[in-house]
Amino acid sequence: MNYDSLKMSLAVAADRAETSPVLLIPYMWIGDFVRCHTVVRVLKDRWPDRPVDVLTTTLCAPLVDYMPGVRRGVVWDLPRKRLALDQQRALAAKLREQHYGASLVMPRTFKSTIAPFLAGIPNRTGFIGEVRFGLLNDWRRGEKALPRMIDRCAALALPAGIDLPMDWPEPQLVVPPAEIAAWRRANGLEGRTAVALAPGAVGPSKRWTYYAEAAKALTDRGLDVWVIGGPGESEKAAEIVAAAGPRARDLTGTDLRNGIMALAAADLVISNDSGLLHVAAAIGSRTIGIFGPTSAWHYAPLNPIEAVIETRTDVPCRPCHKPVCRMVHHKCMRDIPVEDVMAAAQQALGKAGLAPAR
Repeated sequence: MNYDSLKMSLAVAADRAETSPVLLIPYMWIGDFVRCHTVVRVLKDRWPDRPVDVLTTTLCAPLVDYMPGVRRGVVWDLPRKRLALDQQRALAAKLREQHYGASLVMPRTFKSTIAPFLAGIPNRTGFIGEVRFGLLNDWRRGEKALPRMIDRCAALALPAGIDLPMDWPEPQLVVPPAEIAAWRRANGLEGRTAVALAPGAVGPSKRWTYYAEAAKALTDRGLDVWVIGGPGESEKAAEIVAAAGPRARDLTGTDLRNGIMALAAADLVISNDSGLLHVAAAIGSRTIGIFGPTSAWHYAPLNPIEAVIETRTDVPCRPCHKPVCRMVHHKCMRDIPVEDVMAAAQQALGKAGLAPAR
């Protein structure tokens, strides 16, 4: 079944007239947070008149502003590795004010269900995990039979027991062209073809080895290079800019909104399998994804991208999906040569009429 067929059946569902707000509790990693917009789109197809709010951290909050169909982001920074019951109670009090009729809890952690339970949200949906019986009252089974993250997340937005489609609506981040133009002017980046590089990722094994060499190859061809990422990428960004010369700019920092603007303004984005890959793809920027220890089938964006780059070497241990290379050699990334990435970049820019001189 495809999603269009499923959407038609949702259009005649008995509960379609429901109007109480829905709270979505997504994973708080940037890429997974972007994926949650697919869930928003499914919810709006199922219940057009129900407002959808999204619980978010301060880091991810700028993404909400560009997600069509989201009424608001509820910003709350819970610590990652402890329950923090006082903060959970305070969050529950804030949620109670909105009179949510339902909550969808995407993470399988015990603590992710505490605030919706304490807030008294009537319908609390999620997969079984970490002894959450009672905290959830709409338990879903069969998560292990759904290998892709998007299937596990989007399934929660549908009635229990329904057959899932083979496809899902793509996440969307809609950045107004006027904001992009204003950002370019404010940063003195108008009128030149630019390639954004996103060298960061959660875990060193997902980071391609040769960004500095690629940056130098790009600037040698007359292209500007922008290095995008958080403060954890500042050291790598300095290395890349030093190698690439004056046409390269370090745009890393703590403000995700600045990164969103850069990814929207760039003529091409080259990224590891990371949150910024999903941001760029959801914006609709021309994007190349580099995959080493992770499977593109499982983790590539739903949105179409220009190319998926993987090693052509036989690396028996991939995909391992581990943040650190257990074999130490890191061949899944070290064996992706600069030439392969440059060829994909040349092709993507050429299709857009932006091919460099050589």
